[in-house]
Amino acid sequence: MRDFDLNLVRTFVLLYETRSVTATAEALHVTQPTISYSLQKLRRRFSDELFRRAKGGLVPTATARSLYEPLHAALAGIEEAVSGAWPFDPATAHAAFTLALSDLGEVSLLPRLIAALPAQAPGVTFTVRPLDVVNAPDLLGRGEVDAFIASPLFSTPRVARIPLFAEGYVAMVAASHPRLRGDRATLAELAAERHLTVYGPTGHEGPRRALEAHGLGHRVVVETTRFTSLPYLVQEDDLVAMVPRLVARVFTATHRVRLLDLPFDIEPAQVSIYARHAHARSPAQSWLVDFMTRALTTEPPA
Repeated sequence: MRDFDLNLVRTFVLLYETRSVTATAEALHVTQPTISYSLQKLRRRFSDELFRRAKGGLVPTATARSLYEPLHAALAGIEEAVSGAWPFDPATAHAAFTLALSDLGEVSLLPRLIAALPAQAPGVTFTVRPLDVVNAPDLLGRGEVDAFIASPLFSTPRVARIPLFAEGYVAMVAASHPRLRGDRATLAELAAERHLTVYGPTGHEGPRRALEAHGLGHRVVVETTRFTSLPYLVQEDDLVAMVPRLVARVFTATHRVRLLDLPFDIEPAQVSIYARHAHARSPAQSWLVDFMTRALTTEPPA
């Protein structure tokens, strides 16, 4: 097919998936004018506009929708063959990856990744950077991080989301709390206690919303910036904190705290890996995403 090379196929597929010239340019490490020029070539080749600009991004035409599946399948087949020619073998490769994690991720998820490395990829190393929720997609697009884990749901087409799990919440109190006993707190008991919450773009807005919904917003006496500070504050006082269940279990092993079931539901946090779109990942990055998904969706030990 004259003037229709693999780069045009990849550009079309990414434009369809991201609905954004900017996101496609970042994923392919080229300029936006380059993507626009490629789109012009695609439009001439298929005698169709393919994508129309709208408020929410590019909208594919009927022709584009009919082209996506066969071109996506063809691209996947080619990339599988190419990856096979230059495979990433985790058993023998020496590679360094940069991850962005929140404080919760470093405490509850990073240990599981590190524990799985020796058996699967002994030559792989991780560098961890603090999760900057606002700029994380930009860092990913510029190649400064290979992946990040977050609970906020990013709606930007610039990154691909790989869901891991939904995480519920429990109440955490001092092991010697003078009033809250047993394994469950009642609403009346919580109404009589002082609470602390976490502020910031962490994606864990559920606890504060639940307190406010049940008329307990005025009982919040401390607002901190990190979940990892909560056990230190709780174990020395009679405060109550609502914490994601997974990290709360970690805290019980290292601090003088106990966990209580809540008398109401809190919307679970949706924890996901964010990475480049599949067609823009290197073989090593594709392995990384698969490795992280396997390691973090396996039920952790009690």
